[in-house]
Amino acid sequence: MIKTSFNIDQRLFGTDGIRGTVNDGKVTALMAVNLAMAAGEYFYGKAGIKKSRVLIGKDTRLSGYMLEPALVAGFTSVGLDSITTGPLPTPAIAHLTRVLRCDLGVMISASHNPYEDNGLKLFGSDGFKLNDDVENEIQLRMEKGPSLAKSANLGRARRMEDAIGRYSEYIKQVLPKHEDLSGMKIVLDCSNGASYKVGPEVLFELGADSIIIGDNPNGKNINFDCGAMFPQKMARTTKLSNADLGIALDGDADRVIFSDENGDIIDGNHIIAVLAQQMQKNKELSSNQIVGTLMSNLGLENFLKTINIHLHRTNVGDRYILDKMIKSNCNLGGEPSGHILLTDFAKTGDGLLTAIKILSLLKKSNLKASKFLRPFKLVPQSLKNLKNIDKNILLNTNVKKLLGKKQKELGDNGRILIRPSGTEDVIRIMVECNDKNQVNEISETIAKSIIEFNEKQKNK
Repeated sequence: MIKTSFNIDQRLFGTDGIRGTVNDGKVTALMAVNLAMAAGEYFYGKAGIKKSRVLIGKDTRLSGYMLEPALVAGFTSVGLDSITTGPLPTPAIAHLTRVLRCDLGVMISASHNPYEDNGLKLFGSDGFKLNDDVENEIQLRMEKGPSLAKSANLGRARRMEDAIGRYSEYIKQVLPKHEDLSGMKIVLDCSNGASYKVGPEVLFELGADSIIIGDNPNGKNINFDCGAMFPQKMARTTKLSNADLGIALDGDADRVIFSDENGDIIDGNHIIAVLAQQMQKNKELSSNQIVGTLMSNLGLENFLKTINIHLHRTNVGDRYILDKMIKSNCNLGGEPSGHILLTDFAKTGDGLLTAIKILSLLKKSNLKASKFLRPFKLVPQSLKNLKNIDKNILLNTNVKKLLGKKQKELGDNGRILIRPSGTEDVIRIMVECNDKNQVNEISETIAKSIIEFNEKQKNK
């Protein structure tokens, strides 16, 4: 056994893998090497093939050049062959891990975070994200140190040259063979991220007239004033170019935001509603139920009730959505942020796949996006992110009393949800009810009070 000097004082994994600022905390080359050795040791032989191997993808962040070779070094040192793809969406890595019969897959990405951050998302041989028990076991092995392979049993590394083509063909399966996107004009914002090659290629091969933006990554401009986090440029371009629909992917392309022909952003709740309604109409919706999250708009739940579809709510994060979908036999789930799961096609959120599905439905509807993609009225909702707040403030007695009081004011006609983010150092506040003024007043009161309580707690 080799004992490394690497040590972990707290849980390494968050709600979506490992994420943080590069070289300023847990995301370092040393961590990547140790993670690869521990995960490689744990997953060795899980795919049941003669030679164990791992698939490694990444987005376009500068730090990917540091983390990718660190992972390769760690995996090969414990005997796994490493296959690297270069920039490719997270869902592509999940898919290819399974079809290539790899023991595990790793995506190097911090998703929608700025370029200074990076992270690692791990997938098992079945293409599913890891559960908490497996992540905890990997962390324990990192603390203990790995059993290195003998010299003759070291792994090899190679680049996969046809990864984009393989994923493109997989994405296009969402359309029946006789369908295409000819006659449609589309704006696609690739967020200077992982989809900058494969996104335009898929739309071209499906016959769409595409205007591509956010497709010139330089290592530092991923998610910078573009993509799903900043869809305004995509929306403006959609209106100015008289396009039928605008599409904005995030940095690793596992989520998507849309704009209608007028340049107005379409809420993610509306996209989920359209998919549910159309899948039900086409007898494709399993068990007349879908999965959302605690953040799903109350208007979505009310709309689904009118068409006899039940909405399950779960914690925020596509891993929790997928878990509930499996347990409830659902084949549609998603979040307002644009993570949509269509498990008839993919086992993780896939922004490009969702976009192709929506484009297909829009084309067949013969309606404008502004009409077709807004099937109900949203309940007014306020979302606030508070930075530099001790997350333990949510356990504060005064905070709990305040939240109870405000929820009582809303009664059964509204909701308050406060939670620490699992991917960013912020506390998120959500308030919704039919009275917009009441929503804003309660949201402001809660935010101001939490900041004040936090300051008092710091000064004790």
